Amino acid sequence: MFYNVEIKARTGNPKGLREWLNHAGASYIGLDHQVDTFFELPEGKGRLKLREGNIENALIHYRRPDREGPKTSEVALYKTNDGKQLKELLINALGSKVVVDKQRHIYFIDNVKFHIDEVKGLGAFVEIEAIDKDGSIGLEKLHEQCTRFMKELGIGQEDLVGAAYADLLLNKQPGLP
Repeated sequence: MFYNVEIKARTGNPKGLREWLNHAGASYIGLDHQVDTFFELPEGKGRLKLREGNIENALIHYRRPDREGPKTSEVALYKTNDGKQLKELLINALGSKVVVDKQRHIYFIDNVKFHIDEVKGLGAFVEIEAIDKDGSIGLEKLHEQCTRFMKELGIGQEDLVGAAYADLLLNKQPGLP
């Protein structure tokens, strides 16, 4: 289990964000086509998803508040190579809630991960995740990193999104394509 502090925001300029990250010396991991299958869980038990991609593949359980701005997440991750059998087992045991299909550009600056996402049915987003995998950084520093990069990327309060992509798809909030 590890902690991160993250934000999600709408963006009208994904290309400009990628250019900024390249100019800032971010390590580009690549473009990942990710399909996240979310499973039914009892209320208050967080979210469980199976991510199937060409770069990232994992079963991920997380808990975080649904609010805008930097928020702390508690994350447990189990890496997989082939999730087909696992997905079938989880669908049979828990039921599928929603599937999120996205194209994700992945970047890193030190311990901070950036996603520039094009989500099918929702549009373009940016995510910033300041990650502390071993407890050596601390939540205060993670919040500082997340807030600093929000400012540097020109992300305003009006751009922030408090809900997960899964919830946005399930609720199809006004103003989204």
